[in-house]
Amino acid sequence: MRTFMGLKTPILLLSLVSLVGLASAASVESVERGAAMAAKEADPQGNTLVPAGVSRYQATVFPDRIILIPTATPALSQTVNWRTRLSPSPLVAEIAPAADGPALHLAAKRVSAQSRQIQTDNGPSAHHQLTFPDLQPDTLYAYRVQGLGTWSEWLQFRTAKAEFAPFRAIYFGDAQNSLKSHFSRVARAALLKAPDAQLMIHAGDLVNSRYGVLDNEWGEWFDAAGWQAGMVNQLIVAGNHEYLKLNEDTPQERRVLSPQFSAQFGVVQNGPQPLRDTVYFTDYQGVRFIALNSTEALENEAMAKLQAEWLEQVLSKNPQRWTVVSYHHPMFSVSQGRDNPRLRQYWQPLFEKYGVDLALQGHDHVYGRNFASGVSQAHAGTVYLVSVAGPKMYLVADPARRAMQKVAEDTQLFQLLDFDHDVLRYQSLTVSGKLYDSFELQRQPDGSKRLLETAPSKLLPQRRCGNPDRTTLANKKCWEGDDFGLASKANR
Repeated sequence: MRTFMGLKTPILLLSLVSLVGLASAASVESVERGAAMAAKEADPQGNTLVPAGVSRYQATVFPDRIILIPTATPALSQTVNWRTRLSPSPLVAEIAPAADGPALHLAAKRVSAQSRQIQTDNGPSAHHQLTFPDLQPDTLYAYRVQGLGTWSEWLQFRTAKAEFAPFRAIYFGDAQNSLKSHFSRVARAALLKAPDAQLMIHAGDLVNSRYGVLDNEWGEWFDAAGWQAGMVNQLIVAGNHEYLKLNEDTPQERRVLSPQFSAQFGVVQNGPQPLRDTVYFTDYQGVRFIALNSTEALENEAMAKLQAEWLEQVLSKNPQRWTVVSYHHPMFSVSQGRDNPRLRQYWQPLFEKYGVDLALQGHDHVYGRNFASGVSQAHAGTVYLVSVAGPKMYLVADPARRAMQKVAEDTQLFQLLDFDHDVLRYQSLTVSGKLYDSFELQRQPDGSKRLLETAPSKLLPQRRCGNPDRTTLANKKCWEGDDFGLASKANR
C-alpha cells in the first residue's frame, strides 16, 4: 500500500473526507444560524433588504442620491440634487465641458448649492440643490458634487438641443416595493436596452412608505436607479405613496407630501402655487412634458380644478411638436375595483381638446392601453397608458380586458418612447426584453394623427397572473409586492 508523508493513503483519504464532512456540517450550521438571525432581525415592514437594527442608508460625508432634474430650459441649464450628512457650511458643485482627459478641474467652474435639512428614521440629513446656468445646447458637460471633505465621482450629461431633434425617453410605472430586490432589474434592463435615452419618466409611487418616512425605501430606490440618475434627466411624478397618511381613520386624517420628495427632487417651479413641488412642465428638445398631481386632485376637488385651469394655459400656449402628460392615477382604470371620474371630469376634455399625444400613468399595478372612446381607432386621440415596473401585481378588471387594446397581469415592464418629427414610436418591453406592446403615432399633413398597430405576431400574447395562491391575497391581487424581500421571507 502506498504511503504519503508516512501515512497510509486510505487513512489519509478517510481523514480528509471526515474533515470535509465536518466543515460542510459547520457551514450548513453557520448558514442556518445566519438565516435564523435574519429572521429575528428582519425589517418588520418587509419591503427592503435591510435587516432591522442595521444602518444601511444613513447620510455620511460622502455625497449620494445624486440625480439630474430637468429645468424649464434643458438646452441652457441643468438642476442637480444630492445628499450628505449635515454640513457646517454651504456645499458646491463643479462643472466643465467634458474633456478627453482627466484634467477636468482645470476648466471647472463652481456653483453654490441651496441646502435643507430633514429628519428621517435614518437620522438627520442635508439635501443640496443647484442649477448649472449659462450652458450651451447639445454640449457634453462633466460635473461633480461636494461632500464633507470629499467629492463625488465625475459624472457627465449632455444638454438638450435648442430645436426639435429626434430623441428617446424611457417611461416606468410604479416601482414601489422590493425596490433593490426587483425594481433594480427593470431599471438596469431599460438602460441596457436604451443606453442613448435622454430622459426617464417615473409615473409615481417610487416607494411604498405612505405610513411612515421609511428612508430605507428611498435608499433602495436610488440604489436601483444607480449612477444613471446622475447622468440622465429624471422626470418625477408624485403618487399617493409619496404622501404620508396622518391621523388615519380620524376626522383629522390628511395626506402630507413626504419630506424626501421635495428635498430630493428640485423640480422646476412653474406650476400652480400650492403644488409647485409636484406640478410642472418642461420643454425638452421639441416635446412638452407635463407632470400633474392626481393624488391632490382626487383628495380635493379644488385641486383638480386648479390644475385644470393651469393645464389649459400650458396646453393652449404650446409650440412643441409633441405633448406628453404624466400623472399617477389612471384616467381609465385597468385593475379591479378602481375608478377616477374626477380626472375625466376636469382633465380629459383638455387632453382631447388640445391634442395631448400620450398620457403616462401608473397606480393600477397592471398594464393597459386605450383611447378615450375605448379600443384603438384609425384617427388617434390621446393614447392612455398604464404600466408597472415593480413587483406588486394586481388583476385586470373584466371591463378593461374587453375594452382595451392590450392588457397584462404579473408583468414587469419598461417603455421606450422615440420622438421623431412626424412619428412617435412606442414600445413596451418586459424586464427580460420581450416586446409586449408597440405602436406608432403618425402625424398627417393636416395635423391629425393616425395610429399604426404592430402586428400581434411580433408581440407576446396577453399575460395572466401566474401566482397559484393569488386567491388567498386581499383584494384579489396577484402579488403583494413585498412577498419577495429578505424581510418578508424571514417573517413568515
